[in-house]
Amino acid sequence: MVNFRPILLVIGLVLSKLALFMYVPTLVAFVTGTDGFLEFGQSVLITHLIAFACLSVGRTAHFRLSVRDMFLITSLVWTIASAFAALPFVFINHISFTDAYFETMSGITTTGSTVLSGLDNMAPSILLWRSTLQWLGGIGFIVMAVAVLPMLNVGGMRLFQTESSDWSDKSSPRAKTVAKNIVLVYLTLTALCFIAYLFTGMSVFDAINHAFTTLSTGGYSTSDGSMNHFSNSAHWVGTFFMFLGGLPFLLFVSAMKKRKLDALVHDAQVRGFTYLFVGSSLMVAAWLVIRDGYTFLDAIRVSAFNIVSVVTTTGFGLEDFTAWGALPTTLFAFLMMAGACSGSTSGGIKVFRFQIAITLLNKQMMKLIHPSGVFVQRYNKRPVNDDIVRSVVAFGLMFFITIIAIAAGLSIMGLDPITSISGAITAVANVGPGMGSVIGPTGNFAPLPDAAKWLLSFGMLMGRLEILTLLVLFFPAFWRR
Repeated sequence: MVNFRPILLVIGLVLSKLALFMYVPTLVAFVTGTDGFLEFGQSVLITHLIAFACLSVGRTAHFRLSVRDMFLITSLVWTIASAFAALPFVFINHISFTDAYFETMSGITTTGSTVLSGLDNMAPSILLWRSTLQWLGGIGFIVMAVAVLPMLNVGGMRLFQTESSDWSDKSSPRAKTVAKNIVLVYLTLTALCFIAYLFTGMSVFDAINHAFTTLSTGGYSTSDGSMNHFSNSAHWVGTFFMFLGGLPFLLFVSAMKKRKLDALVHDAQVRGFTYLFVGSSLMVAAWLVIRDGYTFLDAIRVSAFNIVSVVTTTGFGLEDFTAWGALPTTLFAFLMMAGACSGSTSGGIKVFRFQIAITLLNKQMMKLIHPSGVFVQRYNKRPVNDDIVRSVVAFGLMFFITIIAIAAGLSIMGLDPITSISGAITAVANVGPGMGSVIGPTGNFAPLPDAAKWLLSFGMLMGRLEILTLLVLFFPAFWRR
């Protein structure tokens, strides 16, 4: 049986915190005398009232959550928070609720797809709100990936289960300490990114917004030109901090405690992500030098930025990589799905799942060669049990099935094959831009029909919640006693 009162209590707490964050752009609108003060005020009032109602109804002396409740809470929090976070877009930009919800879901899931244009002349309050949504979504997913998904055994995440994944009374102080340390690391890296952007010539406002959306690997910008609008040095800063955003934040905490980088350097997932990034960047850079006549430094800068932007599912735009020819376009299509490390702010399949698949393949080949042999599958020098392997296989299967289903739905709505397929991939992998003339790096999702935007919003949520977390709600057995 689902415990609705504790669920309402959690939703009320989330909405109350969301309303508090709305005060910042409200204050910005008031101080600058630009649009948004009254509209954000309305949004704050509505969100506070609903939060108070949820807290009042959900207040209970006995707060216990079952695994079933955790699945439901995880899905409802992201869905409902997006609905209320969309209100400022409706009130200020005067767009439909469909467009506003798409923009908000894209922000909170750190996807970065957008239906808005004219960002250079948009009210500072709404630009800051977009960036804040991505920043909150980034830290929200890190905490969920560390504390919730391993406990629910979603997509092989139990491989990263630690004491911070156990929210029982016994270990809850330890879990809170780990969560606080993760938030501290997140805040520190955001501040460093902000300072670095200032040194590249960005204004304070641009630096704040881009620091929020770089570290969260979200990709929202304050300009329609995205990172094309800023200096080459800003591109290097963005590349560096996007790379950091793609690393496991628990390892940052470990490195901070030990004051050594050993935890990061010796981790198999970090090494795999680094090899993927460096190898792909050098390959594309060589292609740009030979085929398009780029200088070596420009080729490295542009290729490294775009590679890390796509593989960490950030989605910042810097030139149109779909115009670079067949090889880079094919590579980018794969990197859009690959993702970076588990426990980071990035989306996608994640590097560790490819590594688990490779160890499984190696074990199977050894069994073919030595049928009577006993082989232990290991990852990061630890044995991997069959339960984790099954979870990884189930996730991989559903990841591609979800993309195929969404692409088919978009095709039925009349979208061309490139837009349909790349749109499905970019939504489920939480990348941002797709491919083609409509939703490519220089395009926009505004021309898509409303039904397509709702379908893509659902795809973004599926991808952010590791698919199985949301999919389990559609099984009748979930709702039985």
